[in-house]
Amino acid sequence: MPKALYIAEKPSVAQEFAKALKMDMKRYDGYQEGADAVVTWCVGHLVTMSYPEVYDPKYKKWSLSTLPFLPQEFKYEVIPSAAKQYRIVASLLNRKDIRLIYVCTDSGREGEYIYRLVEQLAGVTGKQRKRVWIDSQTEEEILRGIREAKDLSEYDNLASSAYLRAKEDYLMGINFSRLLSLKYGDAVAAYLHEKYVVISVGRVMTCVLGMVVRREREIRSFVKTPFYRVLSRIAVTDHKIECEWKAVEGSAYYQSPKLYKENGFKEKEDAKQLIAHLSENLPVPATVYSIEKKKETKNAPLLFNLAELQNTCSKFFKISPDQTLGIVQELYEKKLVTYPRTDARVLSSAAAKEIRKNISGLCKIPGVQKFAETILQNKSYEKIGKTRYTNDKQITDHYAIIPTGQGLGALKTLHATSAKVYETIVRRFLAVFYPPAVYWKYNIVFQIKEEKFFAGFKALKEQGYLTVMEYSFFKKKEAGGKHTETKDTGSGNETADDHETELDAGLLEAVASLKKGMTFYADQFWIREGETSPPKRYNSGSMILAMENAGQLIEDEELRATIKGSGIGTSATRAEILAKLVRNKYLSLNKKTQVITPTLLGEMIFDVVNASIKSLLNPELTASWEKGLTYVAQGSITTEEYMGKLEHFIQSRTNGVLNLNNQHMLRSFFDQAGSYYKKKDARAKNQS
Repeated sequence: MPKALYIAEKPSVAQEFAKALKMDMKRYDGYQEGADAVVTWCVGHLVTMSYPEVYDPKYKKWSLSTLPFLPQEFKYEVIPSAAKQYRIVASLLNRKDIRLIYVCTDSGREGEYIYRLVEQLAGVTGKQRKRVWIDSQTEEEILRGIREAKDLSEYDNLASSAYLRAKEDYLMGINFSRLLSLKYGDAVAAYLHEKYVVISVGRVMTCVLGMVVRREREIRSFVKTPFYRVLSRIAVTDHKIECEWKAVEGSAYYQSPKLYKENGFKEKEDAKQLIAHLSENLPVPATVYSIEKKKETKNAPLLFNLAELQNTCSKFFKISPDQTLGIVQELYEKKLVTYPRTDARVLSSAAAKEIRKNISGLCKIPGVQKFAETILQNKSYEKIGKTRYTNDKQITDHYAIIPTGQGLGALKTLHATSAKVYETIVRRFLAVFYPPAVYWKYNIVFQIKEEKFFAGFKALKEQGYLTVMEYSFFKKKEAGGKHTETKDTGSGNETADDHETELDAGLLEAVASLKKGMTFYADQFWIREGETSPPKRYNSGSMILAMENAGQLIEDEELRATIKGSGIGTSATRAEILAKLVRNKYLSLNKKTQVITPTLLGEMIFDVVNASIKSLLNPELTASWEKGLTYVAQGSITTEEYMGKLEHFIQSRTNGVLNLNNQHMLRSFFDQAGSYYKKKDARAKNQS
């Protein structure tokens, strides 16, 4: 009797498929079988690319004479630790009674690659194959995926891009790691007093290293510039308003070379002279020159993709991107959230039509029950398909990470941090069904003599979605006015503008009563010293965002969504790339703050690459390779075109390095970087 074979990526996922099929199944070693179906699984990758020495023993010894290594046909082999499960899966794939194969590996490029390698090595022919593409592991979604499964051939372009990504990483890693290790490894080892050093190079990894080293060197070379701002205190009814001077048109200092921007002086003496002029006969009249009141709305942030979630968790919980990925993968496997390795921050129109089910399930969670019930009562979910939170054009494989509203029995089994991550996802999801937060903004200009002083105020008029964003794991306001931030506004920069003051009820009343021409009195002027700040170091979360945006660290959440394109690496690989750089001791990650800094070795590797294959450090170029893979997946360019460009890149860069004779010049770069670490080591010894 013909049977269907379901092949999943992991045993736990296979178990969910077996349950969804509702078939009496008998367990065997490495699979389950029923009357009409067999369910089996991979254990991640079962097959990998062979090392160069498998092609020819001469490649076992690293030698410049054997580079570049560019095989015409690639060889693959079973991973030894997975050999037993491979034999089981390969046997099932080729069983005569198996006529139909359902490919149920993860719905993405890497999942496609995992299955295709197994099928290729097992020599499967003459079978009907269908691809199950799902967004969560709920029974309903699994059954929909099986019901709507398409012929596997429709995913051939995706498979081609997966093979190319692996070949690209393989060829760049092997050729450039061997090339630079043989050419420059002795110089690095001698400087570090090591026997030998292997210079590990990767398409994405080296680019990320470059981003961190460049940022560190920008910080070191940054020269702080002091500036001096002039402030005044103006008495308005029973309140004191702090205002800031700006040298706008009409000022005695308008466009003066003495200024640092328009609101400060380069020299303290100039600020003192202005204060001396303004302070004659205190208190001095301060007339309301202009007052502007406007309403400002702020929408709930877009939903989470993996990069945004990793950034938020780095800030909230000080956990690394790979820890966040591990947690959200756990939530996915427990049916609590949808597929995690997604770049999309919106819903699909199909998901939007069924979203009521997700919201209904959340009514069973005490902390968010009232919000879910309000959404259902108001039926605000009915219009979500016509908002910015739904956009099929912004989705490649999967829509945003959202709660399924199912699997809630697993909540009590979650570790504390996992539960917090789940709450973060749930609140971000529910917020999009709430109206915007509404603020009143007041901008007031006072005239004192011929000078203008500015004050800005902001008052929350309607909480809107902010009412949903009060997390249970943050402290709320305490007595005495001290409080910890409890809300996620969705902004990359969580602090208010410097010139804006949050209004309490009394001050709001006083500000609202102001009219142009009213006169009050300034009773105090003073100087506030400041200095320019160097760029911030990357932390693990901001690095993931910078990778997503091709090397640009874009703080503003809205702007990130607007310019988003192909980044460096993928949502599935970025966390592991960062972790590998730390394991290789090229980067250092502070576990408490999640701040990333280079090591001396990392800086030396940067200098080697910068002197040899500088283009590997270019984020835009690295992103363009990823964009090319996307074009292959879309069918816009052929595998042959992409492979031709890749081989030319490796050939030309290898020949370029072979013709270099610049090892001697690296010493000065190593000394420059090393001097910083000697100072750091000396400081550490003095403190101990």
